[in-house]
Amino acid sequence: MSLPPAERDAALLLDMLTWAGQAADFVRDLDEASFRASKLHQAAVTRCIAVVGEAAGRLSRPLREAHPDIPWALMIGMRNKLIHDYGDVAIDILWQVAREELPRLALWLRPLVPPDNAL
Repeated sequence: MSLPPAERDAALLLDMLTWAGQAADFVRDLDEASFRASKLHQAAVTRCIAVVGEAAGRLSRPLREAHPDIPWALMIGMRNKLIHDYGDVAIDILWQVAREELPRLALWLRPLVPPDNAL
């Protein structure tokens, strides 16, 4: 049984917020050199970013259009790059996304998650 669009969007937004937070947690105590040296952290962050992009792509068009300031297409494109062109992923981009972009994304998403679903 599928969820109504508003409930589906709420669940996807919560997923995005959760996975963005996990990526930030994975790199919280690392510097860039440590991240570059850790294949484990790179893989974990890659997975988190890919899930965020996948969820962004599954959001309803009306929700995405209602929030044009959020870079939906960039998130979806990043997911596609990580999944389909995984051999050509720049570690410095992963680092930047995990340290800077995902925390910013969380600030945009938090108000969109219904209060009963908020973290």
